[in-house]
Amino acid sequence: MVRRLGTFDAVLIVMGGILGSGIFLNPSLVIGYLHAPVLATAAWIAGGIIALLGATLFAELAARRPENGGLYAYLRDAFHPSVAFVYGWTLLLVAQSGGMAAGAVTFAIYVVPALHVPLATGVLGALIIAAFTLINCFGLRQGAFTQHAFILLNVAMIVVVAACAIAAHSHLAIHAAPTLAPLSNAHLLAGAGLALVAVLFAYDGWHTSSFINGELRDPTRTLPRGITLGVAIVVALYLLANWSFLHGLGAAALAHTQTPASDLAALTLGPVGAGVVTALVAIATMSTLSQQILVSPRVYHQMAEDGIFFRALGYVHPRTRVPLVAIVAQGITAAVVALSGSYNQILNYVESVDFVFFGLAAIALFIFRKRDANRPVAFRIPLHPWSTGLFLAIAWGIVADVAIGAPRDTMIGLGIMLLGLPAYWGFAIARRTKVAQEKRL
Repeated sequence: MVRRLGTFDAVLIVMGGILGSGIFLNPSLVIGYLHAPVLATAAWIAGGIIALLGATLFAELAARRPENGGLYAYLRDAFHPSVAFVYGWTLLLVAQSGGMAAGAVTFAIYVVPALHVPLATGVLGALIIAAFTLINCFGLRQGAFTQHAFILLNVAMIVVVAACAIAAHSHLAIHAAPTLAPLSNAHLLAGAGLALVAVLFAYDGWHTSSFINGELRDPTRTLPRGITLGVAIVVALYLLANWSFLHGLGAAALAHTQTPASDLAALTLGPVGAGVVTALVAIATMSTLSQQILVSPRVYHQMAEDGIFFRALGYVHPRTRVPLVAIVAQGITAAVVALSGSYNQILNYVESVDFVFFGLAAIALFIFRKRDANRPVAFRIPLHPWSTGLFLAIAWGIVADVAIGAPRDTMIGLGIMLLGLPAYWGFAIARRTKVAQEKRL
């Protein structure tokens, strides 16, 4: 593969990994769990701080290990190939496929009722995944251009939502908005954990930009800049969007809708304007899907290159220079997830496994710091080891919280993850057998 992407591309790819379906649906979940605008806002701020903390940690990891594959390569070099394999296995079957499915399902949630599409949301989501998979098969630049266009549309839609919120507030002042009943302490505690999961799912994805290190120019500098700047911009946009929904719709209306952007547009722009906004928001939610199809197959390609996954996944098309088979495999898996689960289930699957590996990423940085103590690097996480230790505690605390709040979904996600160990042993045995046969010949 060829190093064709620069800092601007890295910033937009980072933003594309985060900015998408979550912000147009999850604010409703968060206020529904917490019943208080102040608490909902605090949850989005807390999620932004966690995302920035994780972004700076991954920026240093990227500066220290600029190889293709991102977190897969960090885990391989810090621990053992089996740990890295389990991450890649989980990425394909749960994390990335689940994130892609969630984006596609959110698109369908907006489009199906608005346009009276005669398809189930899962079916339409699977068809959208197939379309984006096809686009990325044509080449890196085509995939990156498509993803950049969606990012700019996302930013534009958040600005439109904010303008609608300002206009809608006078409407709410005339017609008093209903309020939500306060929660008991027990329900509030349980809701806070689920709300944070929804927030972090919306912020999730900043780490995926490291998957394309092998296609960035000067990755030791380009990616750290892209991660930190891209996450900071998204945090600001998310806080603006959350304020807009709360300010324009009111807490009660926001808690009882799955399409807050459309409802807000209907208050100020009328049915026609709301229809246009619905269509544009639905399209904008595709940015995360586009980014994940663009970057995640690079991990499976690297696993195949390391000889611990199906060899076909390492195939790079001679003309388009993309890992063609890996892209198709990712698309098929994501489409199956979209057909098989609801949005909330997908959310819990993804977060329960993602943060297991985020915690391991923090431990990997401790290992690299000790192993390469005298090695100069282009970026270092501020306040290490305290900041790194804090992120580790938060990551595994989130896993525990999801397990308590959604034990069935968590067990499914973690069960799929653990199945990666016997799968790794199978691939490792097959590889050793093949090497032994070649030596005898």
